[in-house]
Amino acid sequence: MTSDRGEPAVRGAQRAAVLERVADAVPRLSGRRVRVAVDGIDGAGKTWFADDVARVLTRRGYAVQRLSIDDFLSPTVVRYARGRRSPEGYWLDSHDLPRFVRAVTTEPAGAPAEPAAPAEPGGEPADAPAEGAVLVADGIFLHRGELQDLWDLTVYLEVPFDVAFARMARRDGRSPDPTAKENVRYCEGQRLYLAERDPASRAHLVVDNTDFSAPVLLRRRLPSEA
Repeated sequence: MTSDRGEPAVRGAQRAAVLERVADAVPRLSGRRVRVAVDGIDGAGKTWFADDVARVLTRRGYAVQRLSIDDFLSPTVVRYARGRRSPEGYWLDSHDLPRFVRAVTTEPAGAPAEPAAPAEPGGEPADAPAEGAVLVADGIFLHRGELQDLWDLTVYLEVPFDVAFARMARRDGRSPDPTAKENVRYCEGQRLYLAERDPASRAHLVVDNTDFSAPVLLRRRLPSEA
């Protein structure tokens, strides 16, 4: 599957309010960037949501870098070693985790405060303090065990499978039926992740993103309260 960009997010007042609540939860750290993860199933709207969080943080004066785990796929021979329709292969082998971890944990060249890639052209102050630098990453499986200690704040987007696959059908021309043969690898692979990791219970913030324009903040538990 590809990233969940493709269907423009309708931005309403309720969406803006939820994004502000998410930005409010971002801690300030000294000496390195804050690392924020936006997790959810394929089609949950992770990329759009993470982009919008980055915009809010940029307006607040943070130096923001964006990252997506979709840019860190394993080689084809690794991804499909268990078979092209294997749900286990999708869950366990999709991503080059060591390379992704290095990207998350390596500060941009120069001072830690300097963003490697601005969220909006000209949006960040060049001299932002180190405690004002944030990395916002999006992608599936971000609450997996190998990554759980990376994040200072995690967001999980709750979206039913039928809604998510309908979105991807409009984007990719695939069947909207999660049980369709072409979707079994992805749907069942993500169900394995949900069963093993229960990301909604681990996330600091859980957002019902079924309606792009009117998401609902279901739970907000700050890291200091976890």
